[in-house]
Amino acid sequence: MQIKKKITLTYIALSTLSTLLLSMVVFFLFKQNNQYYFLKRLQDRAKISASIHYQNDSVKTRYFKEFKAKGLEELIDEEDFVLKVNGTNTFEYNTNLNLPADFYKKVMANGSEWIEDDNRYFYGQTFTESNQKYIIIITAKDRRGNTSSIYIIRILFFGGLAFILLAYVFGRFLARRVIDPVARITYDVKRISASNLHNRLPESKSTDEISDLIKTFNNMLDRLETSFEIQANFINNASHELKTPVTTIIAEAEIMLLKERSVTEYISSLENIHSQASRLGDLTESLLKLTQTGYDGKKQLLDVVRIDELLMDVKSDIDKIYPNNRVRIKINKIPSDPSLLEIPCNRPLLELSLNNIIANGVKYSDNETVFVTLSGNNSSIKISITDIGIGIPAEDIPHLYEPFFRGKKASKYNGYGLGLPLAMKIIRMHNGELKIQSEPDQGTIVSITFNTANIRNSNVNS
Repeated sequence: MQIKKKITLTYIALSTLSTLLLSMVVFFLFKQNNQYYFLKRLQDRAKISASIHYQNDSVKTRYFKEFKAKGLEELIDEEDFVLKVNGTNTFEYNTNLNLPADFYKKVMANGSEWIEDDNRYFYGQTFTESNQKYIIIITAKDRRGNTSSIYIIRILFFGGLAFILLAYVFGRFLARRVIDPVARITYDVKRISASNLHNRLPESKSTDEISDLIKTFNNMLDRLETSFEIQANFINNASHELKTPVTTIIAEAEIMLLKERSVTEYISSLENIHSQASRLGDLTESLLKLTQTGYDGKKQLLDVVRIDELLMDVKSDIDKIYPNNRVRIKINKIPSDPSLLEIPCNRPLLELSLNNIIANGVKYSDNETVFVTLSGNNSSIKISITDIGIGIPAEDIPHLYEPFFRGKKASKYNGYGLGLPLAMKIIRMHNGELKIQSEPDQGTIVSITFNTANIRNSNVNS
């Protein structure tokens, strides 16, 4: 069933229920009010009849009778009965009154009582005349009340039908008002594909949920477009970077095979081929490691290592790559319990990420001093790598984690722009956070924070 129909039917059902409840309340209050005023009229007649009964003055008696006949509204089939009370529970009974015994008991006990039978009301009350107690009963038919009740029922019935019809019209209008914006969003979304991700849904100035939905969807399109652009750039750059050494190797080999060459030329050619092959091997290895971290950012944790020991191993690797490096490792504010420096991890990948970041500090500072500071507490471990190198312009920082991206200042250094994106993915895979602060020609501070509590919990759950 369409949502429009659901909204319309729901609105009609709720309107019908509300109308029914309102009609019941109105009818009940009308009947109660009608009954109240009819009983008041019976009560007034009972007082007058009692006054006429004990008056010995014929003039007053005639006055009350005229007042009753002309001053009060006529009642249908009105009758009055006066019953003499002989004792506590005994009285003279009138055979014209077919009333239950319980009615008389309540009149005797409470002083007054009423009862209704087929729109005929009986009102009784006690009065005393010359130390003699009597019961006076006034009875009449409330045809007008019955007619009014039937009339109000018809009004409520036909009014309810008309209101339900209006509810159907209003329900369709409401459903259209609610669903049409969603239908427009659906129509606009169907026109968006991978080829036109730059399109956006038209935003409204309102602050309702539909507006929030449009903004959320546009934000999602922004992320998708960025992701597609990064992927496209990655493919283009990877194709270019891979194609260049392959083309060079093939061209070099074809040239050398055209004719015989001297030993010196063969050696020079082989050195060029070796250089390009090494470049191709390094690039391929970096790409494989980048994909090894997994598309979902998760990978099975195999090892438990101490971060301080891991940093020492990284320092040993850096010493082999840059024998004259000036990396300084400082351990500061660590917990007394050595086990708090341990984290479950994929050791080769985590070591690779730290190696890439520290090696970048050495490379882009032209082998100046790089400070590596380790600190920790019961819930986290923090590694800070600080260099005084070329720094990073502010406009380049948002793109640092894009594969193959290299800033203008970094272009004169060897590299492919894969080290930092790879390091970021590995650190994030280990529930870590990587932040970079940098200023051109002032240096760079890379902060890595591992939430050890989350890492241990995730390891236990897995």
